[in-house]
Amino acid sequence: MVNKPLSNSSNFSFITVVLFWCTLVVVSCVYLTIPLITIFADVFKVSSSQAAWAGSAFSFAFAGGGLFFGVLSDRFGRKKMMLSGLLLLTVITPLIGSVSSLSWLVALRAIQGLAASMFPPSVLAYAMEMFPIKRRITIIGFISTAFLMASIVGQIYSSYIVLYFSWSYIFYILFAVYLISFILITFFVPNDKTQQPDGSFLSAFLRIGYIFKRKSLPLCYIISATLFISLVGFFTTLGSYLNSSLFGLSHQDILWVRAVGIIGMLVAPFDGRLVAKMGVKNVLWCGLIFAGIGLGLLGLWPNLIFLVSMSVVFIIGIAMALPALISLIGHIAGEIRAIAVSFHMFMVFIGASLGPILSIYLINHGGFLFSFEVLAGLLCLSLIVPFFIRLEEPRSYSASSQNETYANSAK
Repeated sequence: MVNKPLSNSSNFSFITVVLFWCTLVVVSCVYLTIPLITIFADVFKVSSSQAAWAGSAFSFAFAGGGLFFGVLSDRFGRKKMMLSGLLLLTVITPLIGSVSSLSWLVALRAIQGLAASMFPPSVLAYAMEMFPIKRRITIIGFISTAFLMASIVGQIYSSYIVLYFSWSYIFYILFAVYLISFILITFFVPNDKTQQPDGSFLSAFLRIGYIFKRKSLPLCYIISATLFISLVGFFTTLGSYLNSSLFGLSHQDILWVRAVGIIGMLVAPFDGRLVAKMGVKNVLWCGLIFAGIGLGLLGLWPNLIFLVSMSVVFIIGIAMALPALISLIGHIAGEIRAIAVSFHMFMVFIGASLGPILSIYLINHGGFLFSFEVLAGLLCLSLIVPFFIRLEEPRSYSASSQNETYANSAK
């Protein structure tokens, strides 16, 4: 059963806002614990490396779950999977605030990661299937913006709460946020039709192997992982850098520095226009170049204004590269687009899992500048990858009309 695009144009803007909001609050959960590493280390009497697992456990579960539930959404429906994830988040999240040991915190964060992983691949597939062609790149741009803004909003939210309350209230308040989001999706987002794919339950997962048979597609996933290793590693290093004796900023000051990065993320909704004018690979290259330059220059001069400026340049680059990368994956994948995007999400959050671990290791062994430069080096190496990606006309799609957007953007 093929989903028919939504036809009531008066609801498009509101549905876009709802999907943007829900994506933002779900994905923000990935980044909640980045500013809390030192707090967890003090509260639970552990090292910062051990405390970082509160974030990495979530990200690993989020990455694996995204691939698993992305495939399941083909069989059970996109909206049902989104609702299931939000309902489980509503139940699990307040329990995290009541833990008294790091092991329980890490375990519940992993379960929370599995619950949250039901949402992102489902919302992207819903946007691709249910929105008309002319609005499809726009909604993907807004969802990509939510993914990026979550990296800052999640940190700002948790940093702000711990200024006035204990860290437990971060998770107690999110209970209400997820409950409201569940209600919004239930009543204001139209139902999609279950795809009911051919074959057994396990055959759906065997289709994952098809993405490695599609030329150039696996290369895209190198960039998927690299982008988020750099992004999460950047935020982890930045927080420690600003809190060091060199700057000595308070948590509230660091909060405002992080907030400025949102300016750079406003590029993402307009990425579709850039792709139409420049081509998807050129926009991807430009984004990687901007990100590499911003991150590479970040630690060279210990001046706060310069640091904030380079942070914005770095975020602009990421905001340009991510929607272009999703469009590129969609174009190459053809009829297996849903699985290909799910695997992209898997690689993205593998990168998000490795980011804090890598950055803390680099800081401990070489300092802040060393961490920034290694992360920038990864981005520069990823610039080579698009040279080996060939853009060909995609194979037969399940709905041929959906290809026009991607075919035009690849020219």
